[in-house]
Formats: sequence, structure tokens, C-alpha cells
Amino acid sequence: MTPVSSPVPNLDANLAVALDALLTEQSVTRAAARLRTSPAAMSRTLARLRRVLQDPLLVRAGQAMVPTPRAEALRDEAAAVVRQLEALLTPSGRIDPATLRRTFTVQASDLVGAALAPGLLGLARRRAPGVSLRVLAEEWEAGPALREGRVDLEIGAIDHVDPETRVEELVTLRLSAGVRAGHPLAEGTLTPARLAAAEHVAVSRRGRFTGPLDAALAEQGLGRRVSAVLPGHLAAMALAAVGDAVCLVPTALPGEPASPLGDAARAMGLRLLDIPLPLPPLTIGMAWHPRHSADGAHQWLRDAVRRVLRPARER
Repeated sequence: MTPVSSPVPNLDANLAVALDALLTEQSVTRAAARLRTSPAAMSRTLARLRRVLQDPLLVRAGQAMVPTPRAEALRDEAAAVVRQLEALLTPSGRIDPATLRRTFTVQASDLVGAALAPGLLGLARRRAPGVSLRVLAEEWEAGPALREGRVDLEIGAIDHVDPETRVEELVTLRLSAGVRAGHPLAEGTLTPARLAAAEHVAVSRRGRFTGPLDAALAEQGLGRRVSAVLPGHLAAMALAAVGDAVCLVPTALPGEPASPLGDAARAMGLRLLDIPLPLPPLTIGMAWHPRHSADGAHQWLRDAVRRVLRPARER
């Protein structure tokens, strides 16, 4: 019958640290000072090490202590173990982005993805060339994907999170009316009645025809006609750019630097008009699972997202 092996007796990482100090200093007093303990406590630790290793380790030679052959053989190994312990138990903190070799997965709407990707990849190209970006379309619920590690960050209007999810607001925007160049609404004063009378294209992942603009128009006794509902902002902008439909575009608040979320609309040649109605602001944030809060690679990712999506004056 094979005997059952017993656990290693007196297994204590602190003994390895003490052994390294004793073999390096070859003095109980100096080893105690190095580890910020008392000489009496270090003397007791040396006695314990002698019992565990069954070797005197340090023996007196006149006024000094000298290592035994076993201690000499253990010196380098003890130092290596302590270095490994320090690396294991040191907080990860910030890392050198140039050493990153990661593919980050971000869940975002098409508009947020289009605004984020150029700036984020530009930062990666300059500072973290080993980083790649995967952008996934929005799902109904991002919490499970964050919890299970399928998504590193969710970026957008965060309105459905699990209790443990970390959320940080990035920027607050307003909605403007996007129309093609030469659109009748671009001439003269835009009034609620003129806006309501125009053809509209709505954006909804759930296919809804109504939203905050309809509620604001209803307060004025007005209603609009939505001719199409599309799942993404980019498709709605493309439709508005070649026809008479009006689409809603997130833009910076008055007095704030231009937001990259408006870049796609400007690139398509859309005119962005102030809506003469009190609409609720749109807050864009990012959400992540707390297990990634202290991870250096994820800290770099979140900081890069802040740099891209926050107005310059907030950086």
C-alpha cells in the first residue's frame, strides 16, 4: 500500500523571507533591522529555520557568524524565491503599453464604435502597437457578457447594469437635427412646428417609432411622421444625407469642444441644427466588471477611451 504523503511541515512564506535576510546579512541583528523586527524575534525565527531545515545555517566564528555549507547552497535559491514572492504579491498597477499584446473587445453602438475606433487605434499605433480592437454590436443585456469576460468594456448610454458592474460617465451630449445640405429646414428659423412637419428617420434597436423628441413635441401639441426606423445611427445619417429625412445626431453641449460622436455626421455633409425644444441630455459612459479594475492592461484601455471620447478640456 502506497503511503500517503504528508504536507510539508511549517510551510510559511515568511520563513523564506527571513532565510534570505539572514543569509544575506549573516547577522541576526542586521537581518532584524532589514525586516523591521526585533533581534529577539529574528533569533526565534532562526531557531525555527534550524529545526525545519535540520541545519544550524549560521554558526559563530569569533565576533561574526558564518554560513554552513547547506546555507551557502541555499543562498541563491532563497533570494530567487523572495523575488518571485515579491512579484506575485506586488499590485499590478500601471504597465508599459509598448509591451501589451492584447485584443480588447468593446460593445458599442455603430456611432460610438465609429467615433471610438480611429482615436483608439491611433493611440495604440503610437503607444501600444500590440493592441487590437474588436467592436461588437450592442446586445440587449451587457452584464452577463462583462461578467463572463466576453466583453471588456461596454460603451454608450449605460442603462442596464448588474449591481457589481463599475460604471463611469464619460461625456454628456445633446441631440441635434441632422439634415442634408440644402434641406429646407436649414433655411430660416427652425421652429417646433417646422421640425414636426418634416419627414423623420428614427433610430431604435427595438424598432420603436417614438422617443424623447415625440414627448417634447407632444408638449407643444405637435406630432411628427417617422417614415423609417433603423437600428443604427450611421444608417440613419446615410439616409438623411441623400434625402429629405431628418435624423437625430448626438453633439456637444453649447460651449463645449466638438464631440467625436458628431464626426460621422460632418463627414457625410450633414448640417446640424439646434432643436428648439427641451430634450433630455444623453450621457455616454463605460461599464466594466470589477475583476478588471486593478488590471494594468484594462486601466490603459479605459484611460485611452477617456482620451478619445471626453472633450479636450476635461482631459
